[in-house]
Amino acid sequence: MKNKFLIYYIFIEELNEIIIKNILILKNEKYRLNIITSDKNIYQVSRFAKIYKIPFYVIDNTKAAIKNYASGVFLSSKNKRISNNLINLAKLNVIGSAHSQHEYYIKKKQNCDTIMLSPIFFNKKYSLNQILGPIKFNLISLSWNCRICALGGIKLNNLKMINLTKVKAISFMSLINSEDLNKKAHLQ
Repeated sequence: MKNKFLIYYIFIEELNEIIIKNILILKNEKYRLNIITSDKNIYQVSRFAKIYKIPFYVIDNTKAAIKNYASGVFLSSKNKRISNNLINLAKLNVIGSAHSQHEYYIKKKQNCDTIMLSPIFFNKKYSLNQILGPIKFNLISLSWNCRICALGGIKLNNLKMINLTKVKAISFMSLINSEDLNKKAHLQ
């Protein structure tokens, strides 16, 4: 592997030709990929993930994750429910998203193995004053004792800046939809 990232989490709303091609490019480069999807297109994504042996997670729907034999469940920052009896019984992996120290504590109580801190870079969903950047990202996650994942606005042109953080994983949506990934067969 050409960089320090161990795991890549890819958010997929629906599978299309570009996304499939990009996933296969990354898979052929021996990256550890994980797919995160909503329960809208879960059947299509679960079939694809099983064929290519890629773990997949369902967003905020434990029952759909169990029914479709998902690797785990992704708890969004909006999900504040602490009791996860169904998750514990099904022995699902749990990953979560946080935007602040307060949300981190909620995700720890939800037994999240990996916590995605966002937004590290600019994207359409957040205003400029909400962007963390590498320095603020490091300050917020300084005392976190879990696997930390960078999320939000990750593109090929800012990927090297993530090396300034202590993340062990990155997560993206726009990068997997990009035609640029076809031109660069590996992430730097």
